[in-house]
Amino acid sequence: MDLNYEGLKDRTAWEKAGVVLPGFDWKEMCQATEKAPVWVHFGAGNIFRGFIADLQQELLEDGSETSGIVAADTFDFDIIDKIYTPHDSMTLMVGLKPDGSTDKKVIASIAKGLRADSRDSAQWEELKRIFVNPALQMVSFTITEKGYSLKTMTGEFSGIALKDMEEGPAAPVHAMGVAASLLYERYKAGGAPVAMVSMDNCSHNGEKLKAGVTEIAGAWAEKGLVEKEFLEYLEDEEKVSFPWSMIDKITPRPAKEIEEQLESLGMKDMAPVITGKNTYIAPFVNAEIPQYLVIEDRFPNGRPALEKAGVYMTDRDTVNMTERMKVTTCLNPLHTALAVYGCLLGYKSIAEEMKDKDLVSLIEHIGYKEGMPVVTDPGIIRPMDFIKEVVEERLPNPFIPDMPQRIATDTSQKVSIRFGETIKSYMARPDMDASGLTYIPLALAGWLRYLLKIDDAGNEMPVSPDPMLEQLDQALAGIKAGDPDSLKDQLRPVLENAGVFGVNLYEAGLGEKIEEMVRKMLAGPGAVRKTLREYL
Repeated sequence: MDLNYEGLKDRTAWEKAGVVLPGFDWKEMCQATEKAPVWVHFGAGNIFRGFIADLQQELLEDGSETSGIVAADTFDFDIIDKIYTPHDSMTLMVGLKPDGSTDKKVIASIAKGLRADSRDSAQWEELKRIFVNPALQMVSFTITEKGYSLKTMTGEFSGIALKDMEEGPAAPVHAMGVAASLLYERYKAGGAPVAMVSMDNCSHNGEKLKAGVTEIAGAWAEKGLVEKEFLEYLEDEEKVSFPWSMIDKITPRPAKEIEEQLESLGMKDMAPVITGKNTYIAPFVNAEIPQYLVIEDRFPNGRPALEKAGVYMTDRDTVNMTERMKVTTCLNPLHTALAVYGCLLGYKSIAEEMKDKDLVSLIEHIGYKEGMPVVTDPGIIRPMDFIKEVVEERLPNPFIPDMPQRIATDTSQKVSIRFGETIKSYMARPDMDASGLTYIPLALAGWLRYLLKIDDAGNEMPVSPDPMLEQLDQALAGIKAGDPDSLKDQLRPVLENAGVFGVNLYEAGLGEKIEEMVRKMLAGPGAVRKTLREYL
């Protein structure tokens, strides 16, 4: 069975394999999209293919929409050439249930995949033609948080961003330059309204998108490369809106066992490819079943009826509160605690960690005991329901191949939000005592112990990439696993750093407590486990 338009004509074979097929005519959808493109999406990876594209599929199925999505990628053009084009932009979505069974469906709501490459004249002209069409309602993004940044870690403009800002809208390379250039085409064609919707998993994502686009456009205007009125168009929310959103669904890299399962059912060419940009991607997407998308409802040119597909359409404050609920209490802090302790204790999967009573107890104490008293309730999703689903269903799912080593990446950039915000909430309330916290400090102590690159068995252990790793290595110099007396005053400058933790931990009454926890974890092999049990 071939995953493409011709291959789907053998519906009996697909249905026999337990695959749900689209109930609309793919070619008719493509024709409708060509005539009146409603939705363009930048970032052609798994979260888009396995979640966002399925939203439009539901609307196509029930007749709410006739136009599909045009997918474009600004970074990894091999995804379009090697995954989209051979399969007519279709995806085989495999939902991974905790009992080991799977849901399988073909997502065919993507009309075409394009290389957002200004050096490819044919593809670039097609994107410009789409952007000048008044029918276009929304342009969404899943390009990762780094995709919006114009600057390096040292605060200077990157070479790519600087080149785009100096050379103007004709041939941009950076994703923000591409977006600004295409919006300039829309402006010149009459300035029809449009919504620019970041769906990336980062706080205030719409703000980041707007900042990137307007900074590029501002540089062009200063150099006289675009009209000043273009900036007015971008700043007018009745013309160009930048809604905020919150997204949540785990879509890990394609699993070998799923590839083999699909091929055993008769599906051809399911093997993943590794692109020139080192993206590991397959014709299928394997992902957990639970999913959440909350979007600020600001669409000046109209929008698809996304609420019919389960999207929460709401106001900015509610989006922000939902994001805060997730990243400061109900999911992300638990993930980070599992990541650092999982690495220290030799685990290779989050699901395996969830069989460890000590680690389950740790995250339950972080979430239920310390997080819930100050949780932000968005009103549309009950925090207790959300966290129970995370702890009892999502994290223990053995068929989600997610690794603590992946989640431990860039932890220095995460702890201020994932733990610091809860600490600050305790400090701000007269009826709370931040110094009484135990399990959040235990997570932070675990991260500091992890940075020593020695696991709990006493063996050398690689640590995940982190932009502050060199600085942290220098700060922790002299601290040795197996020698508690080697810990003197090295931790104080780190724990005082509000830029890392969101707060000076000594002012919160937690600095000495975390120092003592780390000291106990230095006692020798098994000391990490022993310390966990002592506090739990």
